[in-house]
Amino acid sequence: MIKLIALDLDGTTLNKDGKLSEGNRMALQKVADKGVAIVIATGRPFCALPQEITDFAPVRYVLTSNGARIFDLKEGKSFYENCLEPHSVEAAVRLLEPTKYVLETFVEGIAYIEGWYYRQIEETGKSFRAVDYILNTRKPQDNFYQFMLDNKNGIENINVNFEDISEKPEMKLKLEALPDVTITSSFDHNLEIGGATTSKAEALRKMCKLLDIDPSEMMAAGDSPNDMAMLEAAGLAIAVGNAKPEVKAIADYIAPDHDKDGVADAIYKYVL
Repeated sequence: MIKLIALDLDGTTLNKDGKLSEGNRMALQKVADKGVAIVIATGRPFCALPQEITDFAPVRYVLTSNGARIFDLKEGKSFYENCLEPHSVEAAVRLLEPTKYVLETFVEGIAYIEGWYYRQIEETGKSFRAVDYILNTRKPQDNFYQFMLDNKNGIENINVNFEDISEKPEMKLKLEALPDVTITSSFDHNLEIGGATTSKAEALRKMCKLLDIDPSEMMAAGDSPNDMAMLEAAGLAIAVGNAKPEVKAIADYIAPDHDKDGVADAIYKYVL
C-alpha cells in the first residue's frame, strides 16, 4: 500500500522541456484524489521551482536543495533545514578559492551564482548549461567567497560546475575529504556539497514521521546520483528509463523515460 510518492523533478517528473506533461499531471491528480501524499524532492532551491509545480494543488510539501530544506506550500514557509556546518563552509572556501570552477550557493531558498559568470552569460548568451534557466533562477553575487563566509550559518548547498567534466573525478576526491559533508551530483557537469546528513532520504524520513507513514509505504522515483539515497530508503524504488546506470541498478522497477511519462507509468502500475 503506497501512501506517499516522492518525486525528483528534473529528468524524472518534468520532461526534456522542463514541463509537467499532461500524462504525469493526470496520474498525480488521480493518486492525490485517493489520498496519497505527493512530495517533491529536488536538488533545486525554492526560488527555482517551476510555478506549475508550486501551483499544482496536490503538492503541499517540497524538499529542496537535496533535502536541506522542506517547504510547506500551504503555510507558505519552511519548517525544516539541514544546512552545512560553518566549519565545512570555511573548509570549502579554502579549497575552492584557488580554482577556476563556476560556483553557486543556495541560501534560504535563493540561488546565487558568481557575478562575473552571470554577466558573461547575459552578454554572450552562451554557457555549457541552460542559459535561460540560469538567468531566470540565479542572482549574481560578487565577492563570492566572502559572501559564502558571511552566510556560513545558513548555506543549504554549494554547487561546483565543470565545463570540462574530465576534471570532475579529481575534484570529487578533494571535496569528499572536506569535513562533515556529503558530495553528490544531479547532472553531468556538477558536484554538490551538502551537510554531513543532508539528503533527500533524511528529509523524507522527517516527512514520513510528520505524516505518520512508514518508509515501506513510500514510492520514490528518480534519475540521478542525488536520488539514490531516497530510492534506497523507499519501500518501492523507481528509476526512469533515462536514469544513470547506477540509479537503475538499485531500482525495483525501471519505468519509461521522462519524456514518455515514466512517472505516470509507475503510478498506474503500482498505485492505481
